[in-house]
Amino acid sequence: MNDSRNNFKNIELFWNVQFIYELVLAQLELQSFDVEYKVSEDFRNFSVKEITNLEQFLSRTAYFGSALSRSSLYNDITSKNITRSINQYLTHWFYPYKGKFHPQMIRALINYMKVKEGETILDPFVGSGTAALEAQLLGINCIGVDVSEVCSLISQVKTNSIYYIDDIIYNQIEIEEELGKLQGHQEEEISTKISQITSSIEKPEVRNFFKVSELIAHSDKIRRRKKDFRKSFLKNSAKMITSVSDYADLQKNHKLKLGKVDIYKGDSRELKLNSNSIDGIVSSPPYSIALDYVENDKHALSALGHDIEIIRNDFIGVRGKGKNKISSYNKDMEKIYLEMDRVLKKDKYCVIIIGNARINKEEIKTVEMTINQFQNMGYKLERNIDKIIFGLYNIMQKENILIFKKER
Repeated sequence: MNDSRNNFKNIELFWNVQFIYELVLAQLELQSFDVEYKVSEDFRNFSVKEITNLEQFLSRTAYFGSALSRSSLYNDITSKNITRSINQYLTHWFYPYKGKFHPQMIRALINYMKVKEGETILDPFVGSGTAALEAQLLGINCIGVDVSEVCSLISQVKTNSIYYIDDIIYNQIEIEEELGKLQGHQEEEISTKISQITSSIEKPEVRNFFKVSELIAHSDKIRRRKKDFRKSFLKNSAKMITSVSDYADLQKNHKLKLGKVDIYKGDSRELKLNSNSIDGIVSSPPYSIALDYVENDKHALSALGHDIEIIRNDFIGVRGKGKNKISSYNKDMEKIYLEMDRVLKKDKYCVIIIGNARINKEEIKTVEMTINQFQNMGYKLERNIDKIIFGLYNIMQKENILIFKKER
């Protein structure tokens, strides 16, 4: 509705916005597009004076479902959802990984960072690949690093299966025929057979797709002991194919130029990247002192052939006990932040989503340590946004979205 007094026009927040930090990010999005705005009393609508580049705004915005009577691209993107969660559209839902980003948050932060199509962002703790997928959708290149093979595998499958969908569908038909012969067999025999089938697929990208489906089936078995492994594997791979096909249709219908994604298993304390080569960083360091990622993904890591006790030494924040564990974590994070600084270009942004954990009633000041180190490295803290955490009980009650700009 037009405001005749000052020529302001209404635009609407995305329907699923429900938290204060999302309202803050929505305003940051408007600022990143140099939009002059006013917020309504109910905080659901914004009045804007002008949107100079409306096409770009509609194609990139995360928190506005429409602008000037036109629907945003994100309306179509989020409609490609076959899960019960509003934030697990397209391939975001692959594998039940704890501590996932909200995709809209990452998209909005990339917008605020003003990373352009064809430029490159880094996520040195890529986790389940949320940042990588959102960057890809925006036509932005992404390099993702993680010490966990589970994480690097999931992230690769989420972002590159779109290029192999025909081969994946072909293999699904063959696998269904093979597993149909195992009706009535013991669960252990079926599990072994599925592992043999997935491991024998020639193309690594297709093989990895079905390996993730296998890992989800293992997770289902752990959480729901009576779950039939064969049915779970086939159901998950079929759902995954639907999501990848939806992604392919979305790309075709909107003529999206997808960003290039490079995911690799590695140690972020020694990034295999050139200095001053990255246009933006967005990441959430592991909460290993509060959440044991090795134990959490034990079933998946074991299925990939890892000795759990051996690989513990590779994970940040898992080594040691008590104060030694915290000291080790802090030293590792200092090294990683120095590496992030080395690869990030001057005048670019680094966003860290992190929180303070409580161990034995003692608060570990990870947020303060992070702010101090970045300021000592010559960064300006532009924003510090509180974000409430649900699901980690009393170990962590909130995290902070820290937006730094590299000034030297």
